[in-house]
Amino acid sequence: MLKVGLTGGIGAGKSEVSRLLAGYGAVVVDADRIAREVVEPGTPGLAAIVEAFGESVLAPDGSLDRPKLGSVVFADQDKLRTLNGIVHPLVGARSAELEAAAGPDAIVVHDVPLLTENGLAPLYDLVVVVDASPETQLARLTALRGMAEEEARARMAAQAGREQRLAVATLVIDNDGPLEALEPQVRKVWEDLTARAGEKG
Repeated sequence: MLKVGLTGGIGAGKSEVSRLLAGYGAVVVDADRIAREVVEPGTPGLAAIVEAFGESVLAPDGSLDRPKLGSVVFADQDKLRTLNGIVHPLVGARSAELEAAAGPDAIVVHDVPLLTENGLAPLYDLVVVVDASPETQLARLTALRGMAEEEARARMAAQAGREQRLAVATLVIDNDGPLEALEPQVRKVWEDLTARAGEKG
């Protein structure tokens, strides 16, 4: 098994790279998706969040109001640490289950937004960083996701800087350009990963 960490700043295009790699045959373990699963209604994760932040972070249907929680934690580093302390262990445990189920010959790509911030690079055989300039990130967040510029800048500021991410990279995918420039790079990375998996096996 080849364990790959995939990361990139918000708006860098990591999700698209993840989708392309899955199409080539990678087993993708998506930390964001798991993070949503572990705080669904009725889970211990959601109960712990309500205990820490109060019922005001719940939507009327009893699910987690993500925008509300986001507005609380992204403005306060201590609250963000509290939230991460609840969610990250749950995500780690579920990720390990999915990895174990992938099989010995799999190329498992862990899609982890906060890989750099949480010092997780040593957990993987190699790290792929999807890189885009802060200007490109900001443009995508405001134009494609409809975020206010202030919110987009706050989200970016809450993450590791570009240099910090690149410092942990084994392979870098440059996603400053258009979508059609991305696919050939991802294909090349996939060829590299399959070669490394063959050497490891």
